[in-house]
Amino acid sequence: MIGLPSGLMNSPGKPALEFVPDLLGQERWLQRVQRMVNDWGKIMNSASELGDGSQHKSKGTCSYLLWTTSLFVIVLLAVAVTGTIVFMNSSQAPPMPNGPPLIRTNQGEGNALVTVDRGDGSRINIFVDPNCPDYNKNFLQLEGAHTSLLHSLTNHDRGFKGQKGQDHSLLVNLAEQLGRLSSHSSQLKVDYESLRHGQGSLVQELNVLQTEQGRLIQLLSESQANMAKAVTSVSEALRSLQKETGSIKNRLKADLQRAPSRGARAKACAGSRPRDCSDVYASGQRDDGIYSIFPSHHPSGFQAFCDMTTDGGGWTVFQRRVDGSVSFFREWEAYRNGFGKVNGEHWLGLKQIYALTIQANYELRIDLEDFENNTVFAQYGTFGVGLFSVDPDDDGYPLTVANYSGSAGDSLLKHSGMKFTTKDQDNDHSENNCASFYRGAWWYRNCHTSNLNGQYLSGQHSSYADGIEWSSWTGWQYSLKSSEMKIRPTREENK
Repeated sequence: MIGLPSGLMNSPGKPALEFVPDLLGQERWLQRVQRMVNDWGKIMNSASELGDGSQHKSKGTCSYLLWTTSLFVIVLLAVAVTGTIVFMNSSQAPPMPNGPPLIRTNQGEGNALVTVDRGDGSRINIFVDPNCPDYNKNFLQLEGAHTSLLHSLTNHDRGFKGQKGQDHSLLVNLAEQLGRLSSHSSQLKVDYESLRHGQGSLVQELNVLQTEQGRLIQLLSESQANMAKAVTSVSEALRSLQKETGSIKNRLKADLQRAPSRGARAKACAGSRPRDCSDVYASGQRDDGIYSIFPSHHPSGFQAFCDMTTDGGGWTVFQRRVDGSVSFFREWEAYRNGFGKVNGEHWLGLKQIYALTIQANYELRIDLEDFENNTVFAQYGTFGVGLFSVDPDDDGYPLTVANYSGSAGDSLLKHSGMKFTTKDQDNDHSENNCASFYRGAWWYRNCHTSNLNGQYLSGQHSSYADGIEWSSWTGWQYSLKSSEMKIRPTREENK
């Protein structure tokens, strides 16, 4: 079934022959189709004119597409109908010698049926769609699109106007801000000029300061040079003073080690009390033993053991160790007053030693023996206890000793000038109490080179320096068998 335009369909009360082209006159049919195409072009032009005015922007798109589509459909339809008729005429309809064909329609059919009775008695039935394509829907769709486009353009115009108002407000605000920025820029320019002026002043001041700095550096250099010279001078003066101080110190040390001049000791008169064992020896006594002596500063006197045989005799013994029968690890009071038995192990007492040595220049002899029966001695030409003290008990009975000689080696000179220390009275230079640490009592310094009042340990011992030690002979881990300390006036005093 082929759809044709309404101009080709039968109308009521007229035969269909008036509206179908002559099968033998194809040119007329093609001309009519051409006119129909032109009519459709006019219709499409009129339809496109509906979008004039505000729709000029969409005319180039919608109208062109609609026109192209419609034209394509019409040309396709015309070509199809023409091709069908030509085909039917050429293939199925031979020349009709008996006259023209009879064309009729069936009015009662829902779809118009065209019947062609040819002269030779043959029949051709053509079903033709009585309804021409309805383009109203396309126009409605086109109008709807047009309306939608108008609506969109209206909304866009409104939005543009609103946006334009906002832009105007923004431009006004920007204009205000630009005014403020311009004012601020002017102020910044003023400040910049002021800063430039201040910078120029600062540069001048910096130049002045640099000049002053250079001058100060020069002055400091000169002062440093002068200071170096002064330091050199002071250093030389200090070295000179140190040398002089060392010399004075040596002289003072020699003076301290030398007993004070007490004048010549007068010889004891016949029948007078002996002042020490030297006077006892001078009186004719030659036996070792206990005698009563009466020093000048101790008129009540006391007993002492006198050695009348060693090296010419006349020695007053003030310390003896022989068998360890007496403990020498005692307190200050015991060492001040003395303890033990005079004919055995004993300590005469610091008060008694002071009373003896203060009355004349005395010498000291120390006799030592080990457990192999070896004997040595140490002799010091100057000895005294508390010689420079107003109150020797408060001063700690300091030791004065000098001028060593003998076979034992010197282990006492380093103690000269030191106060006496016991376990309950610390007068040494050590952080600890040397008497407590080395179990004795002595003129400790820091701490000792001799410790003749230490423990009686009977020779070699594992402990360190806490026995009867004389380091220059037996070291610090050998405790001696015996020791004896004794004094007498120097030979000059006995002349």
